[in-house]
Amino acid sequence: MSTYPIFTGSLSDIDLTKKNVINTINQYSYCIAEKDAAFREALQKSDVLLPDGIGITLLYRFLHGKKIEKIAGADLHFFLLNTLNKTNGSCFYLGSSAKTLALIEKRLKEEYPNVRFRTFSPPFKPEFTNDDNREMIEAVNEFKPDVLFIGMTAPKQEKWVHKNKELLETKTIGSIGAVFDFYAGTVERPGKVWIKLGLEWFIRLLKEPKRMWKRYLYYGPVFIALVLKEKFSVKNSTAAN
Repeated sequence: MSTYPIFTGSLSDIDLTKKNVINTINQYSYCIAEKDAAFREALQKSDVLLPDGIGITLLYRFLHGKKIEKIAGADLHFFLLNTLNKTNGSCFYLGSSAKTLALIEKRLKEEYPNVRFRTFSPPFKPEFTNDDNREMIEAVNEFKPDVLFIGMTAPKQEKWVHKNKELLETKTIGSIGAVFDFYAGTVERPGKVWIKLGLEWFIRLLKEPKRMWKRYLYYGPVFIALVLKEKFSVKNSTAAN
């Protein structure tokens, strides 16, 4: 975890006047990144890496002795939309299905009337072709949004952004994955009470056991093992010096 630039401030601390790639990290992505070098590099090179998970906040406190707050992709999404609504800004949604994007568009018009927006649904496939990439980049650059939201699921979205960020004409790029579905209403996010209790993961597991069981029940113990390994590695290194 010491190699990841975990964000410890508040969203209002982020300088939105310069180009920022904002990613999130949770216990699942932390485990996947240990085996996927390209994903790990994408997370490590983030300008802002949000602690999106109770496991990450507890790990940070365990390793560094400092309490930090969980900041989910949904928190980033609402923060940026509120900011854009005040400044008559613009955003672009890249990812998900045409149906989900249509629902997002409808809600945006109702809740954020001052925000200009466009959307693009890329083809659903494990890897994009050069033509796919060119079409997506051109769609974004034609609009030149203040904020680009990416919803392709991890680790695909983070690796795509890391590879193409210099080609994208936008200031803020946020990889927010499932937030597309949360905001569209196609997937219900657990309530605020569960989130505050640190049990959002548990409610998601109950609602989507087939999709979520491995993320939490398998990678949970893997995450703990990695945490302990790092903790004792740091402790032994310090003792040796």
